[in-house]
Amino acid sequence: MPDFKPENYPSFHSADVKILDQNTVFQGFFRVDSYKVKHKLFNGGWSAEVKRELFERGHAVIVLPYDVKNDSLVLIEQFRIGALQNPNGPWLLEAIAGMIETGETVEQVAQRESEEEAGLKLTEFWPMLSYQSSPGGSTERIYLVLARLKDKVDTGVYGLASEQEDIKVHSLSRQAAMQLLQAGKIDNAATVIALQWLALNLDDVRKSWAV
Repeated sequence: MPDFKPENYPSFHSADVKILDQNTVFQGFFRVDSYKVKHKLFNGGWSAEVKRELFERGHAVIVLPYDVKNDSLVLIEQFRIGALQNPNGPWLLEAIAGMIETGETVEQVAQRESEEEAGLKLTEFWPMLSYQSSPGGSTERIYLVLARLKDKVDTGVYGLASEQEDIKVHSLSRQAAMQLLQAGKIDNAATVIALQWLALNLDDVRKSWAV
């Protein structure tokens, strides 16, 4: 029989970590901090000193605009430096995304980025889930939001020149997006998870947003 009991998770908490030293080793567009810590062990006692570098890049909001009436959605295409070695090239098809600035709510970011990156003025949002993108080395938390799309989509090129954005907007059926996902042509984590969430919760979304 399984021995895992959800009520006993997590085993430890923040108080079970001792921060021995912390300093910034790089400050640019992003920041990297160096930590020395000790933490409690599952078998009792404390670990030896552990040294880790932590990528501090802030938190992000991902927006998937969905038209329940036409069963269609909006994805954007843009160049991504981290995908230079991607077999399909560094232009990725992905959901709208933006960083959370100080004092902003998730919904405010979703509204701002939808307009900046896709020319969409969206006001109705459905929080999907949030997750840590790479907790082994980064503090970043991703907030996924489904946005209700009602108006016609003006496909074209968007983005802020001040941020060197060159973003192409695509309107496509949900089925086409899922085909691209299954074919491995959509392979960035946030968009994969957003599309999978929509597939799992499609009946509830259709009932709630029924025309």
